[in-house]
Amino acid sequence: MPPAPAAPATDSLLKHQAFVHFWFARIASSFGFQMLSVAVGWQIYEITGRALDLGLIGLVQFIPSVLLALPAGHVADQFERRRIVLLGQVLELIAIVVLATISLMHAAHEASILVLVFTIGVAKAFEFPAMQSMLPALVPASILPRAMAASGSAGQAAMIMGPALGGLLYIAGPGTVYVVSGVLYLASVLLMTRLRYDHVPPRREPATLKTLFAGVHFIRARPDVLGVISLDLFAVLLGGATALLPIFAKDILHTGPWGLGLLRAAPAVGALLMSVWLTRHSLERKVGPIMFASVAGFGLATLVFAVSSTLWLSMVALFALGAFDMVSMVIRGALVQLDTPDDMRGRVSAVNAIFINTSNQLGEFESGLLAAWLGAINATLIGGFGTLVVVVLWMAMFPTLRRRQRLQAEPNELSQPAEDTL
Repeated sequence: MPPAPAAPATDSLLKHQAFVHFWFARIASSFGFQMLSVAVGWQIYEITGRALDLGLIGLVQFIPSVLLALPAGHVADQFERRRIVLLGQVLELIAIVVLATISLMHAAHEASILVLVFTIGVAKAFEFPAMQSMLPALVPASILPRAMAASGSAGQAAMIMGPALGGLLYIAGPGTVYVVSGVLYLASVLLMTRLRYDHVPPRREPATLKTLFAGVHFIRARPDVLGVISLDLFAVLLGGATALLPIFAKDILHTGPWGLGLLRAAPAVGALLMSVWLTRHSLERKVGPIMFASVAGFGLATLVFAVSSTLWLSMVALFALGAFDMVSMVIRGALVQLDTPDDMRGRVSAVNAIFINTSNQLGEFESGLLAAWLGAINATLIGGFGTLVVVVLWMAMFPTLRRRQRLQAEPNELSQPAEDTL
């Protein structure tokens, strides 16, 4: 069957008013968070000058994301998801306001910043599975992959200008960055309050070990879902070097906050352009091979970035890294959502959040630790080679994922036990 025309499918997204509110809310919150990330990283490094402390920023976000993920998934399946997202964003807004206040008063120090980042991590632990579970209810299943690409483009579009503007505003001090970030979070909260989302939670169940771990058992019984989210976990855990960007910017590329902002924006540019393409073109066939190829490309781009000594080549490598990561993100997100019934999406998204946050936050800690021991360049080289090794291993361990043709699996593929492929 030939692919559906791109333009009508894209237009159909715009006809769903709830999706439009969701899309703009993603832009505002992603814009604010990326500006926040640039300011926190640079401020911490200015205060301490230690690479390990950059890793601690990831660690304090990783701890709540793992400890609270399963309860957050249970909550997302038992309560109205829009309200959960709103409560999470309000808590993040409060933490950002405190960050702005202590920075403008010149009272910020490492411990207070990390405590507030930890608070934001707690809020995001509950926000993530609820928000991920909302999207399939906002658009028809037939255009869900395009909707996920469009949703991803919202975040990436904000990330292009967010880090660069955050770096420029940092010249006026971190407090200025936090104020602007808070205004953007406030806009996201207001947009979410106007979003019409019809979600009738099922009969509430008590939080037992069985209900909390239902998402784990669900994923364990579906090898393609297990394979795709674990591939992302180990690849980004090893290959992610974003926590080291302040070191590369200052000590290797010899640039300032503006250069750090450009480096942070480069992956977003690549991801945005790729997401726009994916919004207008369906991944109709060979999604498994494409997934593995994109993760391998991510690893190769990481290696190029590690050996680069010029700003422009580093930006090109990060641009490619972002584009490859967007392909894998859309495939992973659409595959997981399409293979999961609605009453399980919160808990499955929570388990997925553990994998994603482990790869991001713990990956930042791992990168900071390796950089402290071996140097930033050697740590990034190890990560890039490790990503390529993971791709080879996962292709052997998950043959059905390697051969998978379409995002929406056949019924017999959904019921296939994981033991057949491990």
